[in-house]
Amino acid sequence: MLSWRHIHKQFAGKSVAKDLNLQVNDGELIAVLGESGSGKSTLLNIAAGLVRPDQGSVWIDDNDVTQLPAEQRRLGLMFQDYALLPHLNVWQNVAFGLRMHGVRKAQARQQACELLDEIGLADVSQRRIQVLSGGERQRVALARALILRPQGLLLDEPFSALDTTLRGSLQQLTLSLIRQQNCPAVLVTHSPQEAFAMANWICLLYQGQWVQQGTAAELLARPVSAWAARLLGCDNVTDEYYIPQTAMQYDTEHGTQVQVRAVNPTVRNFDVQLQHPKYGLLHWWLPLTQPVNVGDWLPLNINHEQIVLFA
Repeated sequence: MLSWRHIHKQFAGKSVAKDLNLQVNDGELIAVLGESGSGKSTLLNIAAGLVRPDQGSVWIDDNDVTQLPAEQRRLGLMFQDYALLPHLNVWQNVAFGLRMHGVRKAQARQQACELLDEIGLADVSQRRIQVLSGGERQRVALARALILRPQGLLLDEPFSALDTTLRGSLQQLTLSLIRQQNCPAVLVTHSPQEAFAMANWICLLYQGQWVQQGTAAELLARPVSAWAARLLGCDNVTDEYYIPQTAMQYDTEHGTQVQVRAVNPTVRNFDVQLQHPKYGLLHWWLPLTQPVNVGDWLPLNINHEQIVLFA
């Protein structure tokens, strides 16, 4: 278990952590979602021992590690820029942590190669880092972070530079290894889709304070503010209200006739833009099996009880 307790931190008079508390259980991944400058990376750096909190403490299981140097905390780190060592080849990068902890070269190499085989990189173990693709480098970084069987894994937007297909496969590989090693993990991201795909629990952070926490379903059903709804990527949001997709139904008997202004196909549905007489321009996701064209009139019924009103 990894936990932050009553963390406070300021830089140049600006608070980036205001009495933050967070607990991550073994085998669980929690996502911290927020805009740039909200304090997301600072939270990870405090856990890693790279930044000292002004107040508060960091705990691994029942041990207060706040005063321990970074190298004694046994926390794995993954960054967007990989942070691999260019003068070492692939297996040497993966084995680096083992060597720093006194493991003999032959044994470290064996363990590194076994893990590389597990993540599909056995055939590149001798290659230089410079000749690897972005996805291969990120898998090397993942193996290096997990080779020591860390007491926690800290992920600072590690997949943001990858294309969509590769990002999804690496996200699933990372989750599989986290569960296999049963270590707590925290993912810092500005992407709601990434948080939805990976996290057991999502925490929204704004200027060093928690705004809302919950599962993806809970947050999408009832964001606490227009800011939270927009951060989560919700459609149909104004400063006063949010109309979720679940509130919008195709209803020939009770629906209001609305005209289609635009149709954008996606992988799973049509993103249909409608002009509603009361709510203005709305996005409505319709199944691909229901063909629709610009200029069509559709019967839309909105369940007003499901509209989220912001104070």
